[in-house]
Amino acid sequence: MTITQATADWLRVNQAALSAEIRQVRTELAGYAGQPTEESAEPGSPVIGALDVAAERLGLSSFERKIVVMCAAMELEGSFAALCALAQADSSRPYPTFGLALAVFADAHWSALAPNGPLRRYGLIEIQRGAPLTSAALRIEEAFLHDLAGIGELDPRLIGLLSPFAPPEQLAPSHLTIAQQVARILEAADSESVPCVALTGPDARGKSEIAAEAFAIREQRVYGLDIASLQLSTEEIEAKARAWEREARLRNAGLFIDAHELADAGGSEVLGRFLERLTTPAVVATRHPLRLRRQLLDTIEVCKPSRAEQRELWLTALSGTLATGQEPACEAIKQAVLTVTAQFDLDAAQIRTIAQRVSTEEMPDGRFTDQLWAGCRNASRNELATIAQKLTGRPGWEDLVLPAEQVQALQDIVGHARNHRLVHEEWAMGGPDGRGLGLSALFHGPSGTGKTLAAEVIGAELDLDVYRVDLSQLVSKFVGETEKNLRRVFDAAESGAAILLFDECDAVFGRRGEVEHGQDRYANLEVSYLLQRMESYRGIAILTTNMRSAIDPAFLRRLRFVVSFPFPGYEQRVAIWRRALAPAVPVEGIDFERLARLNVAGGSIRSIAVHAAFVAAERSRPVNMASLHRAALTECAKLERAPSEVELGGWM
Repeated sequence: MTITQATADWLRVNQAALSAEIRQVRTELAGYAGQPTEESAEPGSPVIGALDVAAERLGLSSFERKIVVMCAAMELEGSFAALCALAQADSSRPYPTFGLALAVFADAHWSALAPNGPLRRYGLIEIQRGAPLTSAALRIEEAFLHDLAGIGELDPRLIGLLSPFAPPEQLAPSHLTIAQQVARILEAADSESVPCVALTGPDARGKSEIAAEAFAIREQRVYGLDIASLQLSTEEIEAKARAWEREARLRNAGLFIDAHELADAGGSEVLGRFLERLTTPAVVATRHPLRLRRQLLDTIEVCKPSRAEQRELWLTALSGTLATGQEPACEAIKQAVLTVTAQFDLDAAQIRTIAQRVSTEEMPDGRFTDQLWAGCRNASRNELATIAQKLTGRPGWEDLVLPAEQVQALQDIVGHARNHRLVHEEWAMGGPDGRGLGLSALFHGPSGTGKTLAAEVIGAELDLDVYRVDLSQLVSKFVGETEKNLRRVFDAAESGAAILLFDECDAVFGRRGEVEHGQDRYANLEVSYLLQRMESYRGIAILTTNMRSAIDPAFLRRLRFVVSFPFPGYEQRVAIWRRALAPAVPVEGIDFERLARLNVAGGSIRSIAVHAAFVAAERSRPVNMASLHRAALTECAKLERAPSEVELGGWM
């Protein structure tokens, strides 16, 4: 028997059970009205219908159950209205009323229509407004009627707010352990407290999968609610909470509240008000612990799967993409997985998605690792782009003009990044606590000497995104806000371990440790927080400054690399000038040795070359010494310096 056939059979049985309930109520009502009653039908095989489930889970008394059946009969049987009018001896009232139910049913009780009773608390019936309570028309709520018919859907008040989701096919062992812990907490809650668990940490999708698995362990469905969609008044929040309570009990369901991006106090207030009204199990996901008026039963931190767990997730997901006869490719998959997990910190859902998109057919020609790397890099591009500037240049080593010592230092940074896994994990040089594994560097030197260009070269060499962070925009006069802004940057960068370039750090942090004013103490805390995050960041974090002397020596000792970018000498300026004019630029009579006499940095040289190209284009002429002379004067004026005759002599 197929599932479809089984469902159809149950619907028929459920309909028969509901019809039997209606006949029983009709018999009692007809007897009260002095009308002939139907003979009771022979009892069939016992079946638990939708009404039985609703009565048990919502706590309906036998009298309240009969009121529900009476209201359902009004919608399902056309002749029932006339029977109600006859029983009330009033043709103007062809509908059920509370007074009629009190008179007809022997087990009647006044508390059935109390505001906090099941009928009204869960909105199972609607009461005619403006009429006395005992004579007001009663009507079954439409969504509840569908539930009794076995074709129930979500309460209309919740449509657009809730979405069902299923537990994942595979959880990392650490996440499965947390899911089992959450299930135990929910199970252990006593009847007077609402089981509610808070999951904190950076892995948003991991928390939703843990919640789904925890409810699955309890054999419960799970629905997700984004708290951002619940920006309502207190009365509306009350209504939504009551509507969910009914759905949760009817469907034996748990609630997953996504508050991962909750940041402002207003959102926290909404979440707190909603939680205060919950009476059914819920799991709340936030990035960081929140202070709410309601005391949660427990708070559990959820990290992304460990590197070893990520490798297992990759291997499982990718093995399913192999075609018959590709078994030898397993070794290629393992090597590719080792490469990407050393760099990218992805959650289980991202891993499964990327694995489905890559093609294992390209493994024989060595392109599989590149394809997998590109997929991981694209997946890790997230909110970082909204708080930092992505540098799109992809220069090579040939574009850098630096002394050999500095070039070697930059190549060492690349080597450290490429061999991070080998040294720290396989050779166990990372230490037992895993601290200080971040690859941090300070680039110092005058403006225009190539600090940003060097970061771009490293990014191109490692095939990683480079993001420039303006520290002046992150620092706030309000205590704690600077750390919060820095945390957003590092949290957003973690998954792809992008290269973070903190530009002009001396302008913000200055010397650390000199507490002359009250605010200086908080500035020290901000610097300490930045250092701590840099040391734990799995990617590369680069600070740039024009004045190394402005940086406290205690700061420098905690950095892996300190690279000096000297002002370019004459020979270096010649090389920079030769690179400044692209091969496609038409030139005429250019004397690079004479140009190099102008004592400016590489950034200024590139600005002069670009300006001269525009001057030449406007005149429809090649770039020559005259256009470069005009551009050089403009650049020197910008730098507030007057070039000497030796520097510009012979340009015209």
